Amino acid sequence: MRATLLQIDVDPKETVADRRERVATLVRGQAGADLVVLPELWPVGAFAADDFAAEAEPVDGGPTAEAMAAAARDAGVWLHAGSVVERDPDGLLFNTSLLFSPDGRLHAVYRKIHRFGFDQGEAALMAAGREIVTARLPHTVLGLATCYDLRFPEQFRLLIDAGAHVLVIPAGWPTRRLAHWRLLVQARAVESQAYVLACGTAGTHVGVAQAGHSMVVDPWGEVLAEAGPDEQILTVELDPARVTAVRADFPVLRDRVLGVPTP
Repeated sequence: MRATLLQIDVDPKETVADRRERVATLVRGQAGADLVVLPELWPVGAFAADDFAAEAEPVDGGPTAEAMAAAARDAGVWLHAGSVVERDPDGLLFNTSLLFSPDGRLHAVYRKIHRFGFDQGEAALMAAGREIVTARLPHTVLGLATCYDLRFPEQFRLLIDAGAHVLVIPAGWPTRRLAHWRLLVQARAVESQAYVLACGTAGTHVGVAQAGHSMVVDPWGEVLAEAGPDEQILTVELDPARVTAVRADFPVLRDRVLGVPTP
C-alpha cells in the first residue's frame, strides 16, 4: 500500500482559491498512490481564526470539497483531503476532515473532537465533533483524528477498538512544540500497534511558524519517513499485514484492563 503525504506551505501571499488549485494539481500528480493525505485547514491556515467564518463552506458542494473530489477522481486515489472550515446547515462551524474514494465520492467525514485554543481561536469559534470515525479501504481500515486530538490517547483506543489499523492525523502544528509532535506521533503508533500517518503544514499562519515534519511511523514505533520544515512530499510503502503481525507477536492490546478490577 503506497501512502503519500503532501506537506503544504500555507503562504499568506497566496489566495485560498490559488492554493486550492495548486493543491489539486499536486494531488493529480500522485497517480499510482493508494492513499494521499493533506494537512489540517490547509486552505485557510490552522491559526487564521479571523478568517474562519469568511472561508467556511458546506461539506457537500463546497469549493474545496468539489476540487478535492475531482482531483481524487482524476488521480484515481483515496484522498484524505485534510480538513476545512465547515459551516453546517444550522450555521455552526466545524473543523472537518474529508475522505474521498478514487471515484471522487465523499466516503467519510470526521469533525474534530478536541478543539485547540483554551477558550480562544478554534475552541471559541468552532463546535466540537462527537463521533469516532473509521473508514474501510480495500487494503486496511483508517482511523481519523486531527491535530490536537493527538494529545488524547483515549480517542485512539476507541479507534483501535473500532478496527483501525492506520491512524491518519492531519495537523497544523506549531514549530515551538515540535518535540511534542514527534513524541506523541510515535507514542500513538506504539500504544496502538498501528501505522500513523501524520501530515502537517509548512510556512507561517498569522505569525505562527509551522513545524512541518510530517511523519510516517510503523506499528513498532519506527519512523519510516519524516519531512523537514518546508513544503515536501513523502511517499512510503506500507505493509497492511504488519499491523496484524506485530499485534500477534507482541499481544499487548490483549492485556488491557479497563476500569478498576473488583476485589
